[in-house]
Amino acid sequence: MSISVQHISKSFKDVTAVNNISFDVKEGELFGLIGPDGAGKTTLFRILTTLLFADEGTATVANFDVVEDYKNIRNHVGYMPGKFSLYQDLTVEENLEFFATIFGTTIEENYDLIKDIYIQIEPFKKRRAGKLSGGMKQKLALCCALIHKPKVLFLDEPTTGVDPVSRKEFWKMLKRLQTKGITILVSTPYMDEAALCDRIALIQDGIILQIDTPQEIVKHFPKKIYNVKTDNMYKLIECLKNFEHKYSVYPFGEFVHYTDKREDFNPKELYKYLKNNQLQNIQITKTEVTIEDTFMELAK
Repeated sequence: MSISVQHISKSFKDVTAVNNISFDVKEGELFGLIGPDGAGKTTLFRILTTLLFADEGTATVANFDVVEDYKNIRNHVGYMPGKFSLYQDLTVEENLEFFATIFGTTIEENYDLIKDIYIQIEPFKKRRAGKLSGGMKQKLALCCALIHKPKVLFLDEPTTGVDPVSRKEFWKMLKRLQTKGITILVSTPYMDEAALCDRIALIQDGIILQIDTPQEIVKHFPKKIYNVKTDNMYKLIECLKNFEHKYSVYPFGEFVHYTDKREDFNPKELYKYLKNNQLQNIQITKTEVTIEDTFMELAK
């Protein structure tokens, strides 16, 4: 295994950030840690990259123990924290040279690993990092995390605050990196990104809710889900919450996702109920289950 986490816990005063977490990441796998802000993702990343000590449990990264072999781990992992942490006053080129020097290598030696990413920011190599756009900062940070050719790459919410086009490009880059044999552990609050991982762990309040492939997690959702929409969405949510047979109700984009307690649910009955509550332009259609739906179900 490239990463092994066994019963890791970490608390800060009265707050338990990570609670008895265990999972493994296979070599060459793209593994996603999926959960909202405050779920414990960053704390776990800091433990695995030897920046924090766990209160309980053990962990290995690239077959090195996070406590006893912390120096070896730092030489074999790349870490891209959630907040841009490169030197704002250094240029793109200077930042990259600095990180290469720290790890005793050169840009030229591992250029093949970062080439696909670096060519996108190379026209701006003389620009200070603090003057780059969000997407460009993201690419520079990834290049700096890769310049020493790590075995394992940790990316903590790498696409937060980045535009949708740059997010899409970033995940394409991760897929290309994966073909070079790098194990990638990425955290994200975006449920749509979960589907791009080989396996995911859904995490909430420091607890792992479920671990599996995105396809298997969605497959085992226990209910049929319906998209419901009317001309008054606020009133719609209130009415659905008061419907005696409702199982779950929550906003989902332009719709409300509704599930019913009964196996033999007939949408016509719900339509009639909403009509009797003076709602207009009612739409009720069955929809596909998403990872976000599964997360909402498990987190209840």
